[in-house]
Amino acid sequence: MQTIHSIISESLKKAVATLYNAPTENLKIAIQPTREEFEGDFTIVVFPFVSHSKKKPEDTAKEIGEFLKSNVPEVESFNVIKGFLNLVVAKSYWIDFLKSISEDKEFGFTEPQKDSPTVMVEYSCPNSNKPLHLGHVRNNLIGFAVSRILRAAGNNVIKVNLINNRGIHICKSMLAWKKWGGGETPSEAGLKGDFFVGKYYVLFDKKYKEELKELMAKGLSEEDADKKSTLMEAAREMLRLWESGDEETIKLWQMMNGWVYEGFDATYKAMGVDFDKTYYESETYLMGKEIVEDGMIKEIFYRRTDHSVWVDLTHDGLDEKLVLRSDGTSVYITQDLGTAFIRSQDFKFDKLVYVVANEQEYHFKVLFLILKKLGYKWATGCFHLSYGMVELPEGKMKSREGTVVDADDLMKEMVDTAREITKELGKIENFESKEAEELYRTIGMGALKYFILKVDPKKKMLFNPRESVDFEGNTGPFIQYTHARIHSLLNKANEMGYSPATNVNTIADKEKKLIRKIYEFSIVVKESANTYSPALIANYTYELVKEYNGFYHDYQVLKEENADVRSFRIALSRQTGAVIKKAFWLLGIDVPERM
Repeated sequence: MQTIHSIISESLKKAVATLYNAPTENLKIAIQPTREEFEGDFTIVVFPFVSHSKKKPEDTAKEIGEFLKSNVPEVESFNVIKGFLNLVVAKSYWIDFLKSISEDKEFGFTEPQKDSPTVMVEYSCPNSNKPLHLGHVRNNLIGFAVSRILRAAGNNVIKVNLINNRGIHICKSMLAWKKWGGGETPSEAGLKGDFFVGKYYVLFDKKYKEELKELMAKGLSEEDADKKSTLMEAAREMLRLWESGDEETIKLWQMMNGWVYEGFDATYKAMGVDFDKTYYESETYLMGKEIVEDGMIKEIFYRRTDHSVWVDLTHDGLDEKLVLRSDGTSVYITQDLGTAFIRSQDFKFDKLVYVVANEQEYHFKVLFLILKKLGYKWATGCFHLSYGMVELPEGKMKSREGTVVDADDLMKEMVDTAREITKELGKIENFESKEAEELYRTIGMGALKYFILKVDPKKKMLFNPRESVDFEGNTGPFIQYTHARIHSLLNKANEMGYSPATNVNTIADKEKKLIRKIYEFSIVVKESANTYSPALIANYTYELVKEYNGFYHDYQVLKEENADVRSFRIALSRQTGAVIKKAFWLLGIDVPERM
């Protein structure tokens, strides 16, 4: 069935061509939902047409409105507010629309084709020296949701992770375990592998600060104390040994990273996110060095007297950037160059989306510019999906002091909070113990994901665990509860022998508004994909649920005496539930069948 947007758009072009004998190839057409305070379904901005009509905006709007009303069956009436033309779409269109999508399980989604654009989305990217934390939670949820949304919009999507498993920070936890671990293993300590290794990263920092304090007490500056630190020098030496392939160092590194990977996998599973491929910096940094050497030949990079290698981006409005240290070891930008190149060889992507916090905006400006200077055509498709930091009411997280909010602890707290509130509200009657626990998990994780994803990624956000589990307002549980209510209604309808159908000639205003909101789903999916914003899907779903609850409050469904009207409302309820489930699937959120 042709969308009302395309019908209106094509008809507007005919109107302008007929009324004003004007070309329409480059005609700018803006179709917007009509604001609540005005009558209408869609509003047309008529100012772009004034240059053709040579008349006032109001007069132009009236002429076009009359043309549409006379020539387009789907346009029932119109009204003009200054330079805006408000169109009322015939109820028959909305009835036919609901009928057309009733059996379309893919409504709102566009199936990717072989020649569809390929988009690679990188998210998570943890360091293999500590557990995932609250910041990683937002990162993973955004990256996973964006991946699903991009695919729903017709793209071939590749989800990738990059584990930062080498470098001085990794050597710190390795050195601490070697010096003070006494051969202890995660199972002996009763800890997940990532928590176990993270404990030694924190321990290194504690011992290092103690050493600095002692050195500074002897009159050294903090900078000189760092240079004199035996711990830091030992960590640097371990990095040099690792890069030279020292067997003992590599063996220790493999063992400790293995512990961390097991911990990460458990966290990803609990969070409900996954990847098509995981890259490791240890496997890509050498390619970065090769790229730097190639760039030296092309005179994109230059070597300083201390043997360090740099790129001068001052003529591009940026700064000079180090790409290799004087001792030949690589830095983050070197590794990112190598990783990007290897990915371009593995997958011929059209776009590469990096989901990384806004603290790294400058880093990605530099990375993308260097890639372009190196002549990689695919570099123009690189995009930094920059998101704001997430904080708790207690204040900003810190990483090395051991006060970080770990993802595992946060997810457990969310499930515990869901259990507490659900019991308080008495929403677990007739639930078996196992079923109740699954419900707590579904509600708790749904609350966490929705609360984070409903905020535009670009904005910094404050996450309040208890507020997110509220069963009223713009929350995951509120939407999940509405879906469960719809599912219950449909079950009862089936038990009573009532079937969904669309055999009506007219509909009530709130029914029309609800269908119109369902219609918007496919539009929101595309817009969300274009802007990389899961928040559009989240907030659309809340608006849909509010619209349904208003309909459900005002109209009878199963008790409606008119059989055709009853069947229509069952069909409308079924389609609303289907869209809620699809929208939450895009966000990685489960919807329970009963609550």
